[in-house]
Amino acid sequence: MKYGEATFSDQTKVYGSQDSSRVVRDSQTLRTVCQNTRFQTQCPSLRTAIGIVAFPSADRYSDRFPAFPSRAGSVRFQNVYIEAFGYTLPDEIVTSDEIESRLAPLYERLHLPAGRLELMTGIRERRFFPPGTLPGSVSVESARKAIAASGIPIDYFGALVHGSVCRDQLEPATAAGVHHGTGLPQSCAAFDVSNACLGILNGMLLIANMIELGQIRAGVVVGTETGRGLVEGTIDTLLNSPDITRKDVKGEFASLTIGSASAAIVLCDSKLSRTGNRLLGACCRADSSHHELCAGGVEAEKFGDGRPRMQTDSEALLHAGVGLAAETWQGTKRALGWENESVDKAFTHQVGRAHCRLLYEKLGLSEELDFATVGFLGNTGAAALPVTTAIGLERGHVLPGENVALLGIGSGLNSIMAGFRFQSLPARRG
Repeated sequence: MKYGEATFSDQTKVYGSQDSSRVVRDSQTLRTVCQNTRFQTQCPSLRTAIGIVAFPSADRYSDRFPAFPSRAGSVRFQNVYIEAFGYTLPDEIVTSDEIESRLAPLYERLHLPAGRLELMTGIRERRFFPPGTLPGSVSVESARKAIAASGIPIDYFGALVHGSVCRDQLEPATAAGVHHGTGLPQSCAAFDVSNACLGILNGMLLIANMIELGQIRAGVVVGTETGRGLVEGTIDTLLNSPDITRKDVKGEFASLTIGSASAAIVLCDSKLSRTGNRLLGACCRADSSHHELCAGGVEAEKFGDGRPRMQTDSEALLHAGVGLAAETWQGTKRALGWENESVDKAFTHQVGRAHCRLLYEKLGLSEELDFATVGFLGNTGAAALPVTTAIGLERGHVLPGENVALLGIGSGLNSIMAGFRFQSLPARRG
């Protein structure tokens, strides 16, 4: 066999030279082989192929790969660090009162009380990028901030993932333009991941897996949500629908909570890390029986423009979401070896005040652990949890040595929860 050849069967054969081979009987040995210097230089194609081994069902392979997690959908990391965040917020602020002022004719006709938008959600204001802003252009800015903060030379980056709901176009991937704008090397893979409000967290775990397997040394995940079109399109739809009822308004209500923001996360291996913020592990769960509770997209023929619209059964989504979150949290604690008392601080997806309160109650955690941005940023989609974490760390919400829970949930329904141990922010570079 020549360098780079491999077979994946009951016993995985890895050929490191033309004359000899070794049999890899478990994932830990395979990881050790991957990290061997001679293997890395001689078998680069196999290093990529080994990504296959990271993703099979743990239940299916637990007898053959005992180092795998005991439950499917959960993973622990030993060599992955959350090194830096970068984020960008728009300058334009739009209050909930302003939105209701624009909706005054509708409120009067349906006898809706003024102030209900902020009262029901806790959202005072949200921000918007200028009309026509492409998500990728802002993602370049956020990714550059995170990369610069990490202090890691760009040649070490092996993956860039763009994970927001909003994209520049269907093809090519928005990540391609961001890759170009950040000046990352040709050896750095660039692709999009789409999963509603969890896309950036999905991207984070993809990069973490690649680092843990020794495929790359560092990576950056980034995304930008431009919510202006959805909010303004929803306002126009509500005002121009003479037969609309109170019940119809409920389905549009969640769309009025949307804001804009951009966030990026740099992850790296232990040798590159200077902060020591180790990503401990994560758990993913899906309940697709509720995939129709929140759905959106562009319907130009129906609405006469290219702006997106969204229909949401907010109450059903709230209860189904926190139900799935509770299951995910149990899996997360098993994966990390945590109890509720192990958690020192937490960050959640930013939906509204009622969601936050019910979520922490369902998980059995204190709301005092939380840091929120929803009141002044609104729901910023996939950017919400990472930008909230970044701002919370900046403002000293988390102390060195504390365990931090990231509690993500998105329509579909999907939930991702992860834990990391915070040590320090990147040193400022002047």
